[in-house]
Amino acid sequence: MTKFTVNGNPVHYLMDPTTPLLWALRDASNLTGTKFGCGAGLCGACTVHIDGVPQRSCQVAIGDIEGTLVTTIEGLSDDRSHPVQQAWIAEQVPQCGYCQSGMIMAVAALLKTNKHPSDEEIDASITNLCRCGTYPRIRKAIHRAAAGDVDAGVAVPGTTASEAARIAPSMVARPATVTR
Repeated sequence: MTKFTVNGNPVHYLMDPTTPLLWALRDASNLTGTKFGCGAGLCGACTVHIDGVPQRSCQVAIGDIEGTLVTTIEGLSDDRSHPVQQAWIAEQVPQCGYCQSGMIMAVAALLKTNKHPSDEEIDASITNLCRCGTYPRIRKAIHRAAAGDVDAGVAVPGTTASEAARIAPSMVARPATVTR
């Protein structure tokens, strides 16, 4: 039996100790915010925090993290109020969204240790891959979260529809332009 803490809750996995943490989280704990991307630790879609350090969960065996504290995207905040999540919403970062939970976890860890990273420090620290190439919006959201400007025009979860309409800028539908 492997024991550690996930999102503040003690867990006991009756699984082979060589099982990757990714599969224990997704299959045994139903924490599906952590995504399978490449299985080789390259893309970062499966990034979680282990004792506060970002780790690629597809490369970590559950038997190797006995007694640790694991935080997944679900544990970052229970209402999407974490500054990085709010910056992601404000900057409309996701396109397909597949990499975003791992990206947010990597950024949250970076900002915990480096309150105002430069572009070069972001490039060195955030090695997660985004299939859609939203890197300019990601960088803008990182700087926004670092500046503490995370709630400007963002309706937080639990806000009524009328309150959200008052807070958030409206989206104006524009006719599509078709070129041949």
